[in-house]
Amino acid sequence: MRAVLIEGFGGPEVLHYTEVDDLSPGPGEVLVTVHAAGVNRADLLQRQGRYPPPPGAPQWPGLEVSGVISEIGADVRGWHVGERVAALLDGGGYADHAVVPASRLLRVPDGMGLVESAGLPEAVCTVWSNLVDMAHLKAGDWVLVHGGSGGVGTVAIQMAVALGARVLVTAGTQERVDRCLALGAEVGFVHRTQRGGDFAEALPSLVREATDGHGADIVLDVVGGAYLDANLQSLAFDGRLVVIAMQGGRRAELDLGRLMTLRASVIGTTLRARPAQEKAQIVEAVRAHVWPMLEDRRLHPVIDSVVAMSRAGTAHALLDSGSVFGKVLLIP
Repeated sequence: MRAVLIEGFGGPEVLHYTEVDDLSPGPGEVLVTVHAAGVNRADLLQRQGRYPPPPGAPQWPGLEVSGVISEIGADVRGWHVGERVAALLDGGGYADHAVVPASRLLRVPDGMGLVESAGLPEAVCTVWSNLVDMAHLKAGDWVLVHGGSGGVGTVAIQMAVALGARVLVTAGTQERVDRCLALGAEVGFVHRTQRGGDFAEALPSLVREATDGHGADIVLDVVGGAYLDANLQSLAFDGRLVVIAMQGGRRAELDLGRLMTLRASVIGTTLRARPAQEKAQIVEAVRAHVWPMLEDRRLHPVIDSVVAMSRAGTAHALLDSGSVFGKVLLIP
């Protein structure tokens, strides 16, 4: 089989689609013939040597795939060769085949394309585990989604709306904001219209104006340090700030007085590093609560581009360019 190997950490040019040893499923696992793999920012960090795969995972990137089950390991129940599935991985999605724990499989909904479903597992599991499990989203909450045009952002908008929340978004251009509004967000802010820290300084007043002074009950943040104070100032009483990425840096000063006055919470999470049992529980919750949203089209994957796996470097450069709306997928 072939896989996309990282031959020396660096830019997109270090990715090479080459022959590797075939895989076989172990107990509790299945082998999936990959039809598409999602490209995520974690893959870019792994390519740069900044996010190594967990022990036991393949050395090539890829946190989500879609495909067809081609082999069943021992002790697997309820799955059959030939079934169309999407799957959450610890790594190894950029390949012709992937070994997946059966507990991380999701059946592709009827009427959904097999390729496009590869854009779902990482995003829906990230959004559900953070907005619902960690931040306890409830109907009527105001949710501020930073990076609303990204793969996670486009899912977060739709899922929050489906759960009865009201959504604010940030995006880089008015055209991207407009597309977020079409997904269900009520208000959008163009962060690139301000230079330097000016947008962060303006954000709290923009949020309070949009929410009639209430503030955001939940902020889902991919920026990190650069927005920490602005996010905190934007929160409502009992608000929850959930940081899931650090595109704007990993360090900032936290005003504990403001945190205490607001009775607020700051939560930091990653999905890849969670224990296997927790990931299985998240997938089960997604199967029960999110998959019906796909079946009745309250939620759908937003796909920007589909790129041949032999051109994985091009896909990485595309995602890194900031021009993508939704997901980039690779196909063998």
